[in-house]
Amino acid sequence: MALKRFKGPSGTLVVLEHVSSILKDNPLGDPHVRKVGVWLPPDYDYSGNKRYPVLYDFVGFTGSGLAHTNWKPFGDNVPERAARLIHEKKMGPVILVFPDCFTALGGNQYINSSALGNYADYLTREIIPFVDREFRTLASRDHRGCFGKSSGGYGAMIHGMKYSKYWGAIGNHSGDAYFDFVYWHDWPNTLSELAKYRVPKLREGVYDARKFASRKGLDQGLDDGRIRRFLKSVWSREKLSSKEGHAIMNLCMAATYDPDPKAPNGFRIPFNAETGEVIEERWRNWRRNDPVNLVAKYRSGLKSLCAIYMECGWRDQYHIQFGSRLLSRRLSEAGIGHRYEEFDDDHSDVDYRMDVSLPFLCRALMR
Repeated sequence: MALKRFKGPSGTLVVLEHVSSILKDNPLGDPHVRKVGVWLPPDYDYSGNKRYPVLYDFVGFTGSGLAHTNWKPFGDNVPERAARLIHEKKMGPVILVFPDCFTALGGNQYINSSALGNYADYLTREIIPFVDREFRTLASRDHRGCFGKSSGGYGAMIHGMKYSKYWGAIGNHSGDAYFDFVYWHDWPNTLSELAKYRVPKLREGVYDARKFASRKGLDQGLDDGRIRRFLKSVWSREKLSSKEGHAIMNLCMAATYDPDPKAPNGFRIPFNAETGEVIEERWRNWRRNDPVNLVAKYRSGLKSLCAIYMECGWRDQYHIQFGSRLLSRRLSEAGIGHRYEEFDDDHSDVDYRMDVSLPFLCRALMR
């Protein structure tokens, strides 16, 4: 059976190199010279005068911007999808931007962190002006939006809260929210993975819980060396197990939500690595970054947006549908207009849902 492919004007993908001052000397030693993908719609004429709204694509954890421009089996990548939607007259022409915010900890939540780097500043203070200089954009927040899935959805939501002066519309696909549901349940796995790098190694027999639980600052969320050894191990390999992938994700979240320049590795974790006991002060720092707890604080910024799109599959394996529902409720209670949709699917391979979100955001940015 032949696979149906869209045949029509496909637009142009341009890949530029940007030298960042903000990411230079970041704590993880990640590159400060990054490639930025920019997709120009089919009617973009280099000699013309027409200007276009812009949408920035924030990819999910372990992703990089250009990954969304790769060939995709049985479906469209993001530029192909946009070209098809424009051809079908479901949305108007728009410029798409694919920034690279990958880190050695596997990803990014698109906010500033002393442990990862200042990626919110990188996007708003460097990449936005860079794109506006290089291309014929409608260079105002009323014609600029961002969208993403999972970590990218979280990033879009937080940017709509904290950085609304740069964005007119946001799209949040299955973005992290309600951390007590989304993250908490996977920390036992993370602690078990880290325990493999414990020194001394566990031995059968009598276990002195009081002694081990309080050593080397574990009850303050500090690393006794096992986190550093775990990271050194995964950084030396190309293949990670599923459990290792989730463990490094939780460490990335700790570096995002509870950075501490004085701590080993530059961050603290919210559980005692030996007993699994929650460290309330540390978990409070996570909850301060939870979108469901930020609506009231950033109500004015959210109300200034011309469009907020949210969605989640009701079978999401990370339980994000509960956080999405709670976030939608908080937005409604605060009088913040938004569109929230659910669909019969889980967290994975749901790019097809951009057929709904991209036209919605594009219409808002073309007003």
